[in-house]
Amino acid sequence: MLARVYPIVESAEWIARLLPCGVRLIQLRIKERPEGLREQIRAAQQLCGRAGAQLIVNDYWQLALEEGCDFVHLGQGDLDTADVPALRRAGVRVGISTHDEAELERALWLAPRYVALGPIYPTLLKTMAFAPQGLERIGQWKRRIGALPLVAIGGLTLERLPGVLAAGADCAAVVTDIVRNPDPEARMRAWVAAGEVR
Repeated sequence: MLARVYPIVESAEWIARLLPCGVRLIQLRIKERPEGLREQIRAAQQLCGRAGAQLIVNDYWQLALEEGCDFVHLGQGDLDTADVPALRRAGVRVGISTHDEAELERALWLAPRYVALGPIYPTLLKTMAFAPQGLERIGQWKRRIGALPLVAIGGLTLERLPGVLAAGADCAAVVTDIVRNPDPEARMRAWVAAGEVR
């Protein structure tokens, strides 16, 4: 079962900052491959292990496998080269990004641990090839995938969270609303508290 909310951050330093705020699930997404990537993954894994939190490694499935991580997130481009059977053999759980019907079909064929849908709203983080999905699409996706967890991502704010969950998302992944907040720790605590409201 996934946590209702989880942050996506770009470094182990961010993970160290946010774990004390009640975070139980966090994704490490390093988009520009820096020197020391393995060390970042290793440090993130150690931090999460000590805190009893779950780490999801974005993109770098080979390093995640080598470092003994047990959860990775793959975008559609990553699926072209990822050795999903090797991940399965190692007991690594896989989450997959989707943006349209064809991508959803592909993801479901691979039997992921969760499906992510985005961007739900316009996002500041990166230029997207897909228009905002909106709340209605969340409901459509959830009806399609049934009990499989659905993660909503893209342009999410604390104020939008209730609507996203009410539309059918099981989990909300958040980036800028936390990391660009003047007080990221306080904002993270507010997200965690909001995610606990049923």
